[in-house]
Amino acid sequence: MKLLKLSALCVGLLTLTSQAETTTEIIHAKLEKEYPSLFELYQHLHTHPELSFQEIKTAERIADELRGAGYEVTTNIGGHGLVAVLKNGAGPTVLVRTDLDALPVKEQTGLPYASTVKTVDDKGIEVPVMHACGHDVHMTALVGTARMLSQLKDHWHGTLVLIGQPAEERVGGAKAMLADGLFTRFPKPDFCLALHANAELPAGQVGYGEGFILANVDSVDVTIRGVGGHGAAPHKTKDPVVLAAQTVLALQTITSREIQPGEAAVVTVGSIHGGTKHNIIPDEVKLQLTVRSFSDEVRQQTIAAIRRIVRGQAISAGIPEDRMPIVTIADESTPTTYNDPKLARRISGVFKELLGANNVVSTKPMMGAEDFGLYGRTEDKIPIFMFWAGAVDPALMEESKKSGKSLPFLHSSGFAPLPEPTIKTAITAMTAAVLELEK
Repeated sequence: MKLLKLSALCVGLLTLTSQAETTTEIIHAKLEKEYPSLFELYQHLHTHPELSFQEIKTAERIADELRGAGYEVTTNIGGHGLVAVLKNGAGPTVLVRTDLDALPVKEQTGLPYASTVKTVDDKGIEVPVMHACGHDVHMTALVGTARMLSQLKDHWHGTLVLIGQPAEERVGGAKAMLADGLFTRFPKPDFCLALHANAELPAGQVGYGEGFILANVDSVDVTIRGVGGHGAAPHKTKDPVVLAAQTVLALQTITSREIQPGEAAVVTVGSIHGGTKHNIIPDEVKLQLTVRSFSDEVRQQTIAAIRRIVRGQAISAGIPEDRMPIVTIADESTPTTYNDPKLARRISGVFKELLGANNVVSTKPMMGAEDFGLYGRTEDKIPIFMFWAGAVDPALMEESKKSGKSLPFLHSSGFAPLPEPTIKTAITAMTAAVLELEK
């Protein structure tokens, strides 16, 4: 009896292994057939980038691609967002997100399909535009995954919800889509997935993390107010330039002396503007800060410390009450992205089987930010998982290690993913992740 049970178990394992190999082979074969048109799509998206809140033509193109793959598509969700649904019987609902927007960066990659686009931003200023954060890779991967899963309907059961999200770079798109009924007007997901191009991993590899992977971000505006006057008579003024300098230095004590060692936090003053002429002490100086953290507690502690220090410095300088600094939290703020640990372990296990353990890397949390985390912060507490798709030419990585010269990072004018292995690996990994969840 034991021998019969063992024999049956072996046959079962062999069958599962054979099925897994067959599915993998099918994905690879279909992807080889689809890749030429996907690369054309990638080039088009790269050459025609659009800023946050302006993604009209980008959304139209992605919507057309998804309709062509057999999905029911609804547009203008939360602005220029789109939702594509494919129902395939009873089973879990899986949401896969891509972002649509690009950055106000002048491309300097030298690529034959480099962007030369210029547009007017929401302040009326003409700016260059570039996909410097890999969103063109993300969109191409979403379309490729959509095609794969549409052609593999006999391998999964459930509902697939694909979304094109606007304004990720301004961390406003996820909030807008949720407010416009993403989880009420469309099938509510049991899981939410996303990927992001990675400028520190070679193309062909994927990275993942359990728990925190990206930080809280708060954009803080500080107006240091003083009493202006002649540069030759500083004693008759309250100089906001000197006060701003003292404040910038004082803010650095938050992470070094107030946040508990071991907790992560960043306070960076990225912009300081004040004054118009050599001999005029201005009335005010403006600071722009980016504030990063992982835990909600550290986030609130850091913001409270900024308010206290800014006011305290003003009091010590003798600034009158009606000229106290103004501290505001800008709209471009979003909470951390937290990968559900159980889901991360489940999907990363699939990646290791599919791509090989050497091509699946456990990564450390980054102080970058993403609004994808909001999909896991509704009252439904939906498990989310974002993974990294390596995007760097392995040969360039080896050269960088030898020379010590850094490679272009995300948001750089020189960031240029190696298209074929990056896109193919991203599609293969995302398709496998959905198939695992839609069993």
